[in-house]
Amino acid sequence: MASTDDRIEQKIKGLIPGSIVFTEDFQSFGSSGAVAVALHRMVKKGILRTLARGIYAKPKISKLLNQEVLPSTEQVAEAIAKRDRARILPTGAYAQNILGLSTQVPLKLVYLTDGSPRKITIGNRTIQFKKTTPKNLALKGDISKLVVQALKEIGKDNATDEELKKIKAVLQKEDVKDLKHDISLAPQWIAEIMAQAL
Repeated sequence: MASTDDRIEQKIKGLIPGSIVFTEDFQSFGSSGAVAVALHRMVKKGILRTLARGIYAKPKISKLLNQEVLPSTEQVAEAIAKRDRARILPTGAYAQNILGLSTQVPLKLVYLTDGSPRKITIGNRTIQFKKTTPKNLALKGDISKLVVQALKEIGKDNATDEELKKIKAVLQKEDVKDLKHDISLAPQWIAEIMAQAL
Protein backbone atom coordinates (compact mmCIF):
# COMPACT_ATOMS: atom_id res chain seq x y z
CA MET A 1 0.00 0.00 0.00
CA ALA A 2 1.31 3.45 -0.90
CA SER A 3 2.59 5.58 1.97
CA THR A 4 0.86 8.80 3.05
CA ASP A 5 3.72 10.72 1.38
CA ASP A 6 3.34 8.90 -1.94
CA ARG A 7 -0.43 9.29 -2.00
CA ILE A 8 -0.25 13.00 -1.22
CA GLU A 9 2.49 13.53 -3.81
CA GLN A 10 0.40 11.73 -6.45
CA LYS A 11 -2.62 13.87 -5.68
CA ILE A 12 -0.59 17.09 -5.87
CA LYS A 13 1.00 16.04 -9.17
CA GLY A 14 -2.50 15.66 -10.60
CA LEU A 15 -3.46 19.24 -9.70
CA ILE A 16 -3.10 22.13 -12.08
CA PRO A 17 -0.27 24.56 -11.22
CA GLY A 18 -1.54 27.44 -9.11
CA SER A 19 -4.01 25.20 -7.23
CA ILE A 20 -4.61 26.00 -3.57
CA VAL A 21 -4.81 23.07 -1.16
CA PHE A 22 -5.55 22.75 2.55
CA THR A 23 -4.30 20.25 5.09
CA GLU A 24 -7.91 18.99 5.38
CA ASP A 25 -7.86 17.95 1.69
CA PHE A 26 -5.61 15.06 2.64
CA GLN A 27 -7.19 13.89 5.90
CA SER A 28 -8.30 10.58 4.35
CA PHE A 29 -4.65 9.79 3.52
CA GLY A 30 -3.46 9.29 7.10
CA SER A 31 -3.37 10.71 10.62
CA SER A 32 -3.16 14.49 10.93
CA GLY A 33 0.44 14.10 12.11
CA ALA A 34 1.43 11.97 9.11
CA VAL A 35 -0.29 14.42 6.72
CA ALA A 36 1.45 17.42 8.32
CA VAL A 37 4.86 15.73 8.00
CA ALA A 38 4.16 14.70 4.39
CA LEU A 39 3.10 18.24 3.43
CA HIS A 40 6.22 19.64 5.10
CA ARG A 41 8.31 17.26 2.95
CA MET A 42 6.46 18.37 -0.21
CA VAL A 43 7.33 21.98 0.64
CA LYS A 44 11.00 21.01 1.10
CA LYS A 45 10.95 19.21 -2.27
CA GLY A 46 9.49 22.33 -3.92
CA ILE A 47 6.29 20.52 -4.94
CA LEU A 48 4.25 22.82 -2.71
CA ARG A 49 4.63 26.32 -1.28
CA THR A 50 3.30 27.30 2.15
CA LEU A 51 0.96 30.31 1.94
CA ALA A 52 -0.20 30.28 5.56
CA ARG A 53 -0.65 27.70 8.29
CA GLY A 54 -2.48 24.74 6.74
CA ILE A 55 -2.77 26.48 3.34
CA TYR A 56 -0.51 25.54 0.41
CA ALA A 57 -0.22 26.19 -3.29
CA LYS A 58 1.19 24.18 -6.16
CA PRO A 59 3.71 26.55 -7.77
CA LYS A 60 3.01 27.88 -11.24
CA ILE A 61 5.68 29.25 -13.56
CA SER A 62 4.78 32.36 -15.52
CA LYS A 63 6.07 32.01 -19.10
CA LEU A 64 5.98 35.77 -19.46
CA LEU A 65 8.01 36.56 -16.33
CA ASN A 66 9.87 33.24 -16.33
CA GLN A 67 9.37 33.03 -12.59
CA GLU A 68 7.16 31.39 -10.04
CA VAL A 69 3.77 32.98 -9.41
CA LEU A 70 1.68 32.13 -6.39
CA PRO A 71 -2.08 32.58 -6.09
CA SER A 72 -3.21 36.07 -5.12
CA THR A 73 -4.51 36.84 -1.64
CA GLU A 74 -7.96 37.25 -3.23
CA GLN A 75 -7.78 33.73 -4.72
CA VAL A 76 -6.84 32.35 -1.31
CA ALA A 77 -9.84 34.08 0.29
CA GLU A 78 -12.13 32.61 -2.38
CA ALA A 79 -10.64 29.13 -1.90
CA ILE A 80 -11.23 29.35 1.88
CA ALA A 81 -14.85 30.42 1.30
CA LYS A 82 -15.37 27.54 -1.13
CA ARG A 83 -13.87 25.05 1.31
CA ASP A 84 -16.05 26.35 4.17
CA ARG A 85 -19.11 26.64 1.90
CA ALA A 86 -19.34 30.22 3.12
CA ARG A 87 -20.34 33.36 1.30
CA ILE A 88 -17.92 36.27 1.34
CA LEU A 89 -18.25 39.92 0.40
CA PRO A 90 -15.31 42.33 -0.03
CA THR A 91 -15.63 45.48 2.07
CA GLY A 92 -14.07 48.87 2.57
CA ALA A 93 -10.93 49.94 0.75
CA TYR A 94 -10.79 46.60 -1.07
CA ALA A 95 -14.32 47.07 -2.50
CA GLN A 96 -13.27 50.58 -3.60
CA ASN A 97 -10.18 49.18 -5.30
CA ILE A 98 -12.15 46.50 -7.22
CA LEU A 99 -14.58 49.16 -8.48
CA GLY A 100 -11.75 51.43 -9.60
CA LEU A 101 -12.62 54.12 -7.05
CA SER A 102 -9.18 53.79 -5.52
CA THR A 103 -5.87 52.76 -7.06
CA GLN A 104 -4.48 51.70 -3.69
CA VAL A 105 -4.24 47.96 -3.27
CA PRO A 106 -4.98 47.42 0.42
CA LEU A 107 -2.62 45.16 2.36
CA LYS A 108 -5.56 44.08 4.51
CA LEU A 109 -8.50 42.48 2.75
CA VAL A 110 -11.65 42.51 4.83
CA TYR A 111 -14.56 40.28 3.88
CA LEU A 112 -17.98 39.92 5.44
CA THR A 113 -18.90 36.25 5.75
CA ASP A 114 -21.49 33.85 7.05
CA GLY A 115 -18.62 31.46 7.82
CA SER A 116 -16.22 31.53 10.77
CA PRO A 117 -14.55 34.84 11.62
CA ARG A 118 -10.75 34.59 11.37
CA LYS A 119 -7.60 36.40 10.31
CA ILE A 120 -4.96 34.89 8.03
CA THR A 121 -1.60 36.41 7.15
CA ILE A 122 -0.09 35.68 3.74
CA GLY A 123 3.25 37.35 3.16
CA ASN A 124 2.76 41.04 3.90
CA ARG A 125 -1.01 40.95 3.40
CA THR A 126 -3.80 39.84 5.69
CA ILE A 127 -7.25 38.44 5.04
CA GLN A 128 -9.88 39.08 7.66
CA PHE A 129 -13.25 37.38 7.65
CA LYS A 130 -15.85 39.22 9.72
CA LYS A 131 -19.09 37.52 10.71
CA THR A 132 -22.09 39.40 9.35
CA THR A 133 -25.87 39.22 9.19
CA PRO A 134 -27.61 37.32 6.35
CA LYS A 135 -29.07 40.68 5.17
CA ASN A 136 -25.61 41.97 4.22
CA LEU A 137 -25.05 38.88 2.09
CA ALA A 138 -28.52 38.94 0.54
CA LEU A 139 -27.48 41.40 -2.17
CA LYS A 140 -27.52 39.76 -5.60
CA GLY A 141 -25.59 41.98 -7.99
CA ASP A 142 -21.84 41.46 -8.22
CA ILE A 143 -21.32 45.17 -8.83
CA SER A 144 -24.07 46.62 -6.64
CA LYS A 145 -23.00 44.68 -3.54
CA LEU A 146 -19.48 46.11 -3.91
CA VAL A 147 -20.93 49.60 -4.37
CA VAL A 148 -22.84 49.32 -1.09
CA GLN A 149 -19.64 48.32 0.75
CA ALA A 150 -17.52 50.99 -0.97
CA LEU A 151 -20.03 53.73 -0.12
CA LYS A 152 -20.20 52.58 3.51
CA GLU A 153 -16.41 53.02 3.62
CA ILE A 154 -16.53 56.46 1.97
CA GLY A 155 -19.29 57.56 4.35
CA LYS A 156 -22.51 59.52 3.96
CA ASP A 157 -22.08 62.86 2.13
CA ASN A 158 -18.34 62.21 1.66
CA ALA A 159 -18.34 60.87 -1.90
CA THR A 160 -16.82 63.26 -4.43
CA ASP A 161 -18.58 64.08 -7.71
CA GLU A 162 -15.90 62.04 -9.46
CA GLU A 163 -16.61 59.00 -7.27
CA LEU A 164 -20.37 59.34 -7.75
CA LYS A 165 -19.87 59.53 -11.52
CA LYS A 166 -17.74 56.36 -11.48
CA ILE A 167 -20.29 54.56 -9.27
CA LYS A 168 -23.12 55.46 -11.62
CA ALA A 169 -21.09 54.26 -14.62
CA VAL A 170 -20.21 50.88 -13.07
CA LEU A 171 -23.77 50.35 -11.81
CA GLN A 172 -25.08 50.75 -15.36
CA LYS A 173 -23.30 47.47 -16.16
CA GLU A 174 -25.29 45.70 -13.44
CA ASP A 175 -28.29 43.53 -14.24
CA VAL A 176 -31.31 45.85 -13.73
CA LYS A 177 -33.27 43.19 -11.85
CA ASP A 178 -30.39 42.63 -9.42
CA LEU A 179 -29.81 46.36 -9.06
CA LYS A 180 -33.47 47.02 -8.15
CA HIS A 181 -33.38 44.14 -5.67
CA ASP A 182 -30.21 45.49 -4.03
CA ILE A 183 -31.50 49.08 -3.89
CA SER A 184 -34.42 47.80 -1.80
CA LEU A 185 -31.97 46.34 0.74
CA ALA A 186 -29.37 49.13 0.82
CA PRO A 187 -29.34 51.86 3.50
CA GLN A 188 -31.52 54.81 2.39
CA TRP A 189 -28.71 57.23 1.48
CA ILE A 190 -26.89 54.52 -0.53
CA ALA A 191 -30.14 53.44 -2.22
CA GLU A 192 -30.65 57.04 -3.42
CA ILE A 193 -27.18 57.12 -5.02
CA MET A 194 -27.69 53.69 -6.62
CA ALA A 195 -31.13 54.65 -7.99
CA GLN A 196 -29.46 57.27 -10.18
CA ALA A 197 -28.05 54.45 -12.30
CA LEU A 198 -31.51 53.18 -13.27
